Amino acid sequence: MSLFTKIINGELPCYKIFEDELTFSFLALDQVTRGHTLVIPKQEVNHWIDVPPEIYSRLHLNAQKIGKAVHAAMKTPRIITAMVGFEVPHCHLHLIPSNSVADLNFSKGKRLAPEEMSQIQKEILQFL
Repeated sequence: MSLFTKIINGELPCYKIFEDELTFSFLALDQVTRGHTLVIPKQEVNHWIDVPPEIYSRLHLNAQKIGKAVHAAMKTPRIITAMVGFEVPHCHLHLIPSNSVADLNFSKGKRLAPEEMSQIQKEILQFL
């Protein structure tokens, strides 16, 4: 069972942003930039090329919806998307608020205080 499946099942805490029957979204634990959000399929699939088409489509439709909320809340020019997949063996799409392409740097990820994470969550949720 992946770390993300444990989050979906409620075995580990998260700052949830969105959920439907096929996908789940939450704030990244290590925030590359403020508002860094993950969108994942509920079905545990390691590589994005193996995600069933219906789930893949829903993942991206929901990422667009969530990305609009992140964009409005974080007020950055762009939301960068990336599917990397080395950290957790469960397909996940990163939504990273950005001012430039230099923001796509996972080594900049940092843990924020719970109060800050809750505040980011509230800011994004007001636009969903």
